[in-house]
Amino acid sequence: MNKIGDLDVFPLCLGGNVFGWTAGKERSFEILDAYAAAGGNFVDTSDSYMASAPGNSGGESETIIGEWLETRGNRDDIVIATKVGRHPERKGLAPANIRAAADDSLRRLRTDRIDLYFTHFDDPSVPVEEIMTTLDGLVAEGKVRQVAVSNIEVERLQASLEFAEREGTTQYTAVQPHYNLVSRDTYEGPRRDLAERYGLAAVPYYGLASGFLTGKYRPGANVDSVRAEKAARYLETERGRRVLAALDIVAEEQGTAVATVALAWLAAQPTVAAPIASARTMDQLPPLIEAARTTLTEDQLKRLTAASA
Repeated sequence: MNKIGDLDVFPLCLGGNVFGWTAGKERSFEILDAYAAAGGNFVDTSDSYMASAPGNSGGESETIIGEWLETRGNRDDIVIATKVGRHPERKGLAPANIRAAADDSLRRLRTDRIDLYFTHFDDPSVPVEEIMTTLDGLVAEGKVRQVAVSNIEVERLQASLEFAEREGTTQYTAVQPHYNLVSRDTYEGPRRDLAERYGLAAVPYYGLASGFLTGKYRPGANVDSVRAEKAARYLETERGRRVLAALDIVAEEQGTAVATVALAWLAAQPTVAAPIASARTMDQLPPLIEAARTTLTEDQLKRLTAASA
C-alpha cells in the first residue's frame, strides 16, 4: 500500500470513468469485484461521469459504485475518490455549489463520507480563499476526509497551497495530473516541483494515453474503442513510435504486458502514489493489477525515460 495523507491506497487506482458508459452495471460490478479480490482498494470517479454518454445526465458512475459498495458491504475497505465542478447541474466551484455537489455525490455513492475529494477543473472566477475555506468546512463536518486538486494552473495551485498553510485550513494531499510516457510536460516541471515541496501525492490520469500505451495500436491495426482515434494519433509522432518500441523490449524482458510496463514506469516516478487506469472488459484488468506488483530495473526505467524524452 502507498500513502495519500493518512489514506492507505493500492498502487493502482481503478478508474470509474467507464462505469455507466462503455461498461454497464453488471460488467462494472464484475470489474470492481475482481479488482477488490486482487487486493485493490482505491476507486476514482467524478460527479460528471458519464454525463456526455447518450441517455445519461451525470453521476452514473458514482451511482454504480454506490450500489456496489452497498451490496458488497465493503465501504470501510474501499478508498473512494470523486470530483466536483463538472456535473451539468453543478458546474463551477462557487461555495454553495461545492456543498450541494458533495451532498449529491454522497447520496449517489450511498455513503456518509468521501475519502478524497478533488476539484475537477479550477474555476478562476472564484477566489482560492473561498474554495479552500469551503473544502475545509466539508472536512470539519466529516463529509470529506481529505481534499485534492486536478486540473489547475500552477499559479492558482501555489496560491491555494499557500493560503491553506497560512490560514491553517485543510490542505490538499493529492494532485491528479495528466501524465504518462508520451505526455510528461503536463506534470514534470513547476507542477511536480510544487507537489514535492508540499508533499502532495500524484494520482495521474490518462496513465495509458487513452489506450495507446497498451500496445494495441499499431500501424494498420483496427481497434474497436471509443478512444481509438485519439490514441492512434500518438503513432504519428516519432516519440510515440520510440516509446512503443522501448515498451516492447522491456515488456519482453519482464515477461509481462506493455500496459503493465507503462504503468510501472509511471508508478516509479517521483511523487506518484497510484496511476489511474480503467478497464471496460474483464480481460483488460489483469495487466493493470500486475503493474502494482511489477518493479522495473533502473536500466529499464532509464531506457523508457530516454525514449520518452
